[in-house]
Amino acid sequence: MVDTIIHLDKELLIFLNNLGNEQWDSLWLVITKQLYWTPLFLLVFYLVIKSLGWKRGGFAILAMILLVAFSDQFTNLIKNSVERIRPNNDPEIKHLLRTFIKPQSFSFMSGHATTSTFFSVFVVLLLKDKFKYIYLILLFPLIFSYSRLYLGVHFPIDISVGILIGILFANIYYQLYKIADRKLFA
Repeated sequence: MVDTIIHLDKELLIFLNNLGNEQWDSLWLVITKQLYWTPLFLLVFYLVIKSLGWKRGGFAILAMILLVAFSDQFTNLIKNSVERIRPNNDPEIKHLLRTFIKPQSFSFMSGHATTSTFFSVFVVLLLKDKFKYIYLILLFPLIFSYSRLYLGVHFPIDISVGILIGILFANIYYQLYKIADRKLFA
């Protein structure tokens, strides 16, 4: 059963990865880098300060920074525990993939998918009552995560599990955030 799932995971990656073409390669190389998403993060910080004020907004931004640090360390712990080889290093399929970057760390689970989903869902939960279009931020983890498939450095299961964990963590973290916010700013 597990072998069948892994085989299907590899087949799906090969299919998705080979949908790409040279015209789009440079775009996906930009999309996959966190630095290029800085304007989105600055917009989120602005919206947080605008809707919550300086004190509560500062606390929310600090919570987001801690969220990203926790998510990053958690995904590294899982990657180093599971030790699933990345597709670009998998001798069985690497010759079938279009790859442009060659990370050597482990694959499961995707830090890009986990952290971007965790962050974005938390932001939606935080700001959904203030900005009706805040749900558009959910495009960020979808696009960011897909870049990892396009570039051949994660399997679909790595991405899917990362997204699910990100959603779960965001909901738990938001509940903890609300408790801390009430205690600090009641």
